[in-house]
Parts: sequence; C-alpha cells; structure tokens
Amino acid sequence: MNEPLTMDQARRVLQRIYGYPDFREGQKQIIRDILDEYDTLGIMPTGGGKSICYQVPALLFPGTTIVVSPLISLMKDQVDALDGLGIPATYINSSLTGSETSRRLRAAAAGEYKLLYVAPERLETDMFATLAERLDIPFVAIDEAHCVSQWGHDFRTSYLAIAPFLRRMPHRPRLAAFTATATENVRTDIVRLLALQEPQVHVTGFDRSNLSFSVLKGVNRDDYVDQYVTKHADQAGIVYAATRKEVDQVHQQLKRRGIPAGKYHAGMTDDERKQMQERFLRDDIRVMVATNAFGMGIDKSNVRYVIHWSMPKNMEAYYQEAGRAGRDGEPGECVLLYQPQDILLQKFLIEQSVSSPERKQQEYRKMQQMIDYCITQNCLRSYILSYFGERPEEGAEAARCGNCGNCNDDSEVVDMTLESQQIMSCIRRMNERFGVTLVAQVLKGSSNKRVLEFRFDRLPTYGLMKQYPEKTIVDMIQLLIADGYIGLTESQYPVLRLLQPAADVLRGEKRVMRKVRLVKRQTRTGDELFDRLRALRKQLADRDGVPPYVVFADSALREMAEQLPETEEQLLLVKGVGQAKLAKYGAPFLDAVRAYAAESR
Repeated sequence: MNEPLTMDQARRVLQRIYGYPDFREGQKQIIRDILDEYDTLGIMPTGGGKSICYQVPALLFPGTTIVVSPLISLMKDQVDALDGLGIPATYINSSLTGSETSRRLRAAAAGEYKLLYVAPERLETDMFATLAERLDIPFVAIDEAHCVSQWGHDFRTSYLAIAPFLRRMPHRPRLAAFTATATENVRTDIVRLLALQEPQVHVTGFDRSNLSFSVLKGVNRDDYVDQYVTKHADQAGIVYAATRKEVDQVHQQLKRRGIPAGKYHAGMTDDERKQMQERFLRDDIRVMVATNAFGMGIDKSNVRYVIHWSMPKNMEAYYQEAGRAGRDGEPGECVLLYQPQDILLQKFLIEQSVSSPERKQQEYRKMQQMIDYCITQNCLRSYILSYFGERPEEGAEAARCGNCGNCNDDSEVVDMTLESQQIMSCIRRMNERFGVTLVAQVLKGSSNKRVLEFRFDRLPTYGLMKQYPEKTIVDMIQLLIADGYIGLTESQYPVLRLLQPAADVLRGEKRVMRKVRLVKRQTRTGDELFDRLRALRKQLADRDGVPPYVVFADSALREMAEQLPETEEQLLLVKGVGQAKLAKYGAPFLDAVRAYAAESR
C-alpha cells in the first residue's frame, strides 16, 4: 500500500517547479483534500490558481492525470506552460491530425505524460475508452465545471458525457471539479451531474482585489476606446462586444487610428481565429476585439485591462470575461460601457436563442441583475460578491471597497441642466414619436431629408444646440436615458419618451449633472527596468516559439524590477522563478538587472 502523500511534499514540488514558497490559503485546503483522496469541488476566482490545484497533485500521483477541458486554446496554453516547466504533458483534440492523435495516444499508453488534456467529446470515443483501460489514471480534473449545468452561463451538452465515462473506468479515480463562477444552483448541478461522491466543497472567495471595476454610462464608446487603448498602447487588453458586427466595427476603428489590434468571432475561419489568438498570446498585437467566443481558458496572465463595449447577458459571463485581466496578480482595470440600447439587444438575443419558457424567465431575471449592476450607485465589488452569495465583512465600510468606479469616483461634475431642458423640450415638440438620431439632428439644425419632410425645421427647438457636434448631442441624450429621465420603447426602432423625472427638470425644480471622467495612466517604481525586462522576455519568447508569459509572468518581472536580484540565489526568491526557469532563462535576466543597476549607481 502506498504511503499517504503530504502537504510538505506538495510544497517542495511547488517551490522546485513553479518557484513559489507556499500555496495560497484556498489552494492548501483543496490540494490537501485531493491528496487525501476526497472528491473535491473548487470554486475559485479567475486568476486564483486553479491549475496548480490539480497540476501539483498530478505530479505527486503515479500514472497519468486526465484533465477535461472545453477549449482547444486552453489545452494548448496549459501544455505550453507545462513544457516550459519541464513537465511532460500533451493534449488530444480536434486540432490534431489522425496520425498525430494516434502517436500521442501511443505515447500516453506508454506512460510518457504526467498530464493528458482532453476535450469532453473525446471521452465518448471507442479509441479513448480503450486507452483509458490501459492507462494508470489516478486522478481526473474537470476544468470549467459550470459547463455541465444548463443553469450556468455556458452550458455544453458534451460535459454530460463525463459521468458515464467515469462509470466505465475499471477503477474509479479521484475527482476534482473547478470553476470560477457558480451560483448555488449551479454548484448543486455540478455535484449531481458529474457524480461527485460526498465532495469537499471549497468556495475560496470571488473577490479579485487586484482588479478595479467601473461602469461608464452614456459615454461615446468610440472616443473612449480610442483614448483608452492609445494611452495603454504598451499593455495587453481585450475589448468585448456583443455581436460580430460590433467587433468588426471597433476593430476597423482601431486600425484606422494606427493601433495594431486583432479580432475574434465565430464568423471567422478556424485558421483566422488561431492566427489572431497566437499573435495576441505572443504580444505581437496588444489589444484583441472579440465576442464572448474568445477568452474562455485563455491563459494569458499579463492582460492589464478588459473593456466591455456593451452590457453582457448576465453577471456570470461578465465576471468571467472581466476576470481575464490581472491573472498574474498585478493590477487590472475592468470597464463596462453601458448604453440603454444594450437592454434591447440582450432581449432580442434571449428571444432568438432560448425556447424553454422556464429558461427564458431565468435569462430575463439574470439580465435584470446585470442591468442593476450597471445603474447602481453603490460599491460595484460588493454587488458582485453579493450576487455570488458572498457577504462583505461587517462594519461601516463593508459596502465600500475603495477600488471601483462608484467608491472612488473623482470625475469632474458639469451642470447640463440647460441642455437637458432643450433635449426634453424637443422630444415633447416632436410628440415623443421619434428616436435618438432624429431628435439630435433637429437640435443640431440639420437639413437632411427626414427633418425637412416632417417640417421639424419650423420647431422652436430646431437648431437650439447647433454649437454642439451631433455626436455630442446623442451622448447627452444617452446619458439622460441612463439616468432615467428619458425612456426608450421596446421595438425594432426605439422611440424616445419623457419619463416622470423629466417634468421636474423642465419646471426648473431639478438640476442635471454630468460626470466627465478622464482616463489616467498610473506609473509605478521600477517602470524603466520593467519595460526592459519585458522587451527581453519578448525576444526570448520569440526565439523559443512560446507566448511571453510562459517565460515569466508580469508579476515576476515586476518583482525583479523592484528587488534587483543580481545572483541566482536572489533570483530564486522571486515568486514564479523555479529551478527549470532559472536554468533556462535566468542568465539573460540577471545580466539585464545587473546592467541596469550599474547604470543607476
């Protein structure tokens, strides 16, 4: 009988292979239960270190660990990272040729890999079932486990094949399931549908303290994204949009400004998507404009910002997508650009994609919770944590994080009461029968065909705001909609309606204030050396044909820039530097630090 594995053994592996002195608190509990042979469910935030929770036990267990993963990109990223650490691993999915699949299956049967990543669809094939009978499989890890639940935000029927596969195995392995976002209903489904036996459930907390969250209402999206991406041109970021058309629009806009941007959506070919993804992972392009088809499982640790061009369909989807920023623990910014029309788009998508009345009702409820997040004036972080069933700490400051747009809003406040009255008056004189664009054209004093056809050039409000660009007038109307002064009808061509609060503004009994937010770029100590180390990392990554974060994470480079290690022993004290990476990359980074230190003396 094998001796039980210990946490001391796990820590030694963590230090030697990964270069970290100890596990995070949540990781400790999960790994201890896995080593003690309990089925385990880990609910951990994106960037919380899920992969270490199953990779370290896999290195301690005899035989080959199976990792069930939903996306090709996730498997490739994980295997690239493991190769960089000197760990034998591979993946089997539809991206491989038949001969390459057969070769990897033979190598797996010969015990050449410690970790074997597979898509859930693969579990249903006879070829893989035959391999499973020949392999020593001590442990099966299931990533993105929320995909098994129809009440989750990314249900995949292929995940229902996992439990039958496990029942067919000659000896039941240890099981561990992981996800970043799961409400109580989804957790119950995971346990039931994956047939976890009396699992130890660990919710390590949903808070991502290194991320700042903000919602901007009524801003001009084109201008904001242009300004933000330009000011952060040396940082990696993702801009999410709801539709392919929006992705193409934003991508073209950035390219016209000379910004090297990629795009990713389901309307592109597999080769086009793969090429764009590779360029982004290797930092050849800094910003990716994408639908939610991009990013699940993308293990790029140095994404510094995520901008949502429009409101996502629910909080689970939003938090997972926003959570792709700051996976290395360094600061990340998550900005949601909200417009009231987003609601109409999401309603349309629900009507088109959901047939079950029960499911449709749930989707509408989740959409409303997303709307509430967009319009709340309270702490955004507290709202997110409460949504996932996590209560903020007790005390007077419990509901304020000090690191979100609502808690830390230092925007300039501008009075736009006069402009609001002019807009509302124009809507009323147009009998509340027209949309945003035509109202803005009348206020601007446009002479286009529709304005003249309806004789709106004879209205007292015609040309009343001619000093403003039409786009600025549209922005002001959008802000009044977001703040509840003006409503939009739910139709294919939404019409503007005055709501009750507008009456107080028109009577002069209430003022309307507009916040003007400026994009700021924060600087930190060690930035010059950090930039040098990042350039060196890119050179080495290109030489070895791997993404830069496989060489070192941004957090490791930041620590080098601040601590200035000049010996191998000092470099090993940097988190994320283990023996394998020291041997492979240590010398050039030490040379760069020494050169910088000499210049600074």
